[in-house]
Amino acid sequence: MNREKKIIQTSFIGIGGNLLLVAGKAIIGFIAGSVSIILDAVNNLSDALSSIITIVGTKLSTKKPDKKHPYGHGRIEYLTSLVIAVIVLVAGGSAIYESIQSLISQTQANYSDLSLIIISIAILVKIALGLYYRKVAKDVNSDALKGSGTDALFDSLLSLATLIGAIIARYTGMFIEGYLGIVIGLFIIKSGIEILSNAVSNIIGERSSNEIAIAIKQTVNSFPEVIGSYDLILNNYGPNRAIGSIHIEVNDQLTAKEIHPLTRKIAQEVYAKFGVILTIGIYASNTSNPEILQIRKDIRELVKKYQNIKQTHGFYVDEELKQISFDILIDFDEEHPEELQNSLVNELKKLHPNYDYSIVIDNDFTD
Repeated sequence: MNREKKIIQTSFIGIGGNLLLVAGKAIIGFIAGSVSIILDAVNNLSDALSSIITIVGTKLSTKKPDKKHPYGHGRIEYLTSLVIAVIVLVAGGSAIYESIQSLISQTQANYSDLSLIIISIAILVKIALGLYYRKVAKDVNSDALKGSGTDALFDSLLSLATLIGAIIARYTGMFIEGYLGIVIGLFIIKSGIEILSNAVSNIIGERSSNEIAIAIKQTVNSFPEVIGSYDLILNNYGPNRAIGSIHIEVNDQLTAKEIHPLTRKIAQEVYAKFGVILTIGIYASNTSNPEILQIRKDIRELVKKYQNIKQTHGFYVDEELKQISFDILIDFDEEHPEELQNSLVNELKKLHPNYDYSIVIDNDFTD
């Protein structure tokens, strides 16, 4: 089953489960006069609505690229998560408001044994739904499903709090409905803020996961002609949709006739394994000369003095022009990268004064 169908199937299961919970809890809540159970039912209704939005978002996100959106519509899934977050936040705010109103009016609930049994069953259903959501979300890399799963597991805890309050009211006469409703509302709001934060972060553009970046580089480095791979950049256009670029270092004796099929093979294998469309640039290496090898070693030793330079690469010496070029990977914590660059050039000129230096600053996009 493909990703789209799996997400939609899971969402339909969630809709069915939540609607059953809504019906059961609403009936119990109105019969018992329980604010927290009614609010729990409303929260389940919002969960069903979230699943419907997930289905719509998934369908829209799989639309084919067009002239206006050549990278596809995958980021619609992040907007889906944003809408779900808003629904959850509204549900949380409503829960707190209604709970405060119940405290003011001193509304008291009347629980039966059947009410307690149905609430217990609802807790088990919510736990099962939450775990199922999270498992599928991990399998298909869906933030919307992950958010729904987190929300469902929170709901099970909140329903447990409702059950405890109901048992206390049933057997001690102590009514803590309003206070439990406020706690429920705060937990719902916390969950909504987390979903909102993740959605906004994805829309802004997050750093690619370490696992994917490292795995892609390992694949690229597995080709015998590749001396090293650097400057991996991955632009995310939705879950499992990325376009990127990378530089590979090869011997400067390789011809265009040899480099062309090499880059093709690398791009094809990366796409087959990771679904990433990769553009490949070339760094030429000419470190076979002992003098050039010593210069490279001296530069690497010097760079170690700079805490915020994480790596040097792309090293090349033009012996005719007497020019040394390489890139430096700068940590995001460095506040003045240009000053660091100038300081490095000045020290290098003292070390090897017969050369000019061309140093390119790279950002730390991936591991």
